[in-house]
Amino acid sequence: MTHRPVMTIEELRGFVGEVFPQADIHNWVVDDLGPETISVTMKVSEKALRPGGTISGPTMFFLADVTAYLVILGHIGKVELAVTTSLNINFLSRPPLGDLVAEGRLVKLGKRLAVCEIHIHSAADNDTLVAQATATYSIPPR
Repeated sequence: MTHRPVMTIEELRGFVGEVFPQADIHNWVVDDLGPETISVTMKVSEKALRPGGTISGPTMFFLADVTAYLVILGHIGKVELAVTTSLNINFLSRPPLGDLVAEGRLVKLGKRLAVCEIHIHSAADNDTLVAQATATYSIPPR
C-alpha cells in the first residue's frame, strides 16, 4: 500500500512554523512532497562550518531529523507530538560549503511508529551522497 500525503507543502510549513518555530534556525524549504517521499533543501551559510571548512555533523543531523519529521507529518497530518525515538546517521563524504538536499522516504508508516530513510547530498553535486540516515519516530495515539 502506497501512502499519499495528507497535507500540502504550504500546510506542512505553516504547521511546523506554528508548533515548532525553533526548527527554522536553519533555512530549509520543502521542494517536493509525494507519495512516501519528500525533498528538502537547506540553505547553508558559513555559520554551519566546522574547523577544516566543511559542513558540520550537527547541521547534517538536523537536516536528517527535520526531513524525517516533515515526511511523517506530511503523511499523518497535524500530529505535533510525533517525536524522534532513534536516529542513526552515517557521514560518507565531505560536503563542500553550499546548500544541502535531503531526500526522505517512508520505509514503514504504522499507527504508532514510522521509519524513514534519508539521503543527503550537496546541491552542487547530486551524484555524491554525503550522509545517509535512518530515523524512527513515535506517533502518539490520536
